[in-house]
Amino acid sequence: MELAAIFGVVWTLSMLSFLYSASLAIPAFINPLTLTLIMVLFLANPFHVLHHDARFWLWRITGRCISAPFFHVGFADFWLGDQLNSLATAILDYEYLICFYFTNGNWSEAKDASICMEKDYIIRPIVNCLPAWFRFAQCLRRYRDSREAFPHLVNAGKYSTTFLVVIFATLKSFHSHNYTSTFDNPYTWLWIIASIVSSCYAYTWDIKMDWGLFDKNAGENTFLREEVVYSSTGFYYFAIVEDLALRFIWVLSFYLTEMKIVSGDIMTSITGILEVFRRFVWNFFRLENEHLNNCGKFRAVRDISIAPLDSSDQALILRMMDESDGVINRYTKTNRPKPKKIKDPEKRSLLQPRGSMPDLRIDIDSKKL
Repeated sequence: MELAAIFGVVWTLSMLSFLYSASLAIPAFINPLTLTLIMVLFLANPFHVLHHDARFWLWRITGRCISAPFFHVGFADFWLGDQLNSLATAILDYEYLICFYFTNGNWSEAKDASICMEKDYIIRPIVNCLPAWFRFAQCLRRYRDSREAFPHLVNAGKYSTTFLVVIFATLKSFHSHNYTSTFDNPYTWLWIIASIVSSCYAYTWDIKMDWGLFDKNAGENTFLREEVVYSSTGFYYFAIVEDLALRFIWVLSFYLTEMKIVSGDIMTSITGILEVFRRFVWNFFRLENEHLNNCGKFRAVRDISIAPLDSSDQALILRMMDESDGVINRYTKTNRPKPKKIKDPEKRSLLQPRGSMPDLRIDIDSKKL
């Protein structure tokens, strides 16, 4: 929280410096660049300060996401890949920032901004597809490793719909000058169809696969699943409605921008923030489903908690997670074995490698007894 507060102050100072750059007699557009460089230097800082392990863990997992087809996909890899899909707007902003500073020589005022946006029909669409490509490639890799067409190839199909949405949106923009009305443009309708298919596909996957809801064996938890962790079922019903609304927020955005009620840039900023909120909610129920049902069939890792655990089991579980075969399943409330009561404390099992000296000494002592 302290670090977040510090960066919040840095961001605020950068924004104020930009707004009052004329009074401060500094080039206005040096402020966004300075803020970006501060963040990059923070992440790349090689010294063991400011959460060194966490920062380089992020670099390592990001590298695995980028090179997804060539590495085994772990839980953290797919998890970060999904977060990047919700940060597509921010990633496009960084692409724009790089383009702006390469094409705009005067840092006191902006020239033709459309060079890096509306008139960019190659680099910008590619960057827009990158997060979806990372997850698409991860799904293909998981299929290669498991040979299970479902769910991995079906999940890859979900991310492939993003490619169609971006392609048709680009073609719609490219040919817009040939038509007097947006709806006369055939690529507008192709974009709408692709967006509907993509949103329906993604929403269905969110609810059924990622969250495991609408289970036919839900029992008294109507439309949910048999086991739930959170105290109120209202959280789940809210998430179902919220995810549906935000998956189709592009419909409202399209209407407001076409009717000239809200500018495209403002609407993009609003929908980008709402998508981050949607992913924030999604994370809770996705992680819950993974804990309860191991729906992704990932082995247990240190990156996420697998509580609740008995304190006596914790060291054993940690050791098992570090082994190559690891832990590949979870107990639920219905199949968790009852813990055995140990009457004699001297007979308590030790977490020692088999054949070690302490084990040997205990065996000898027991024979003497």
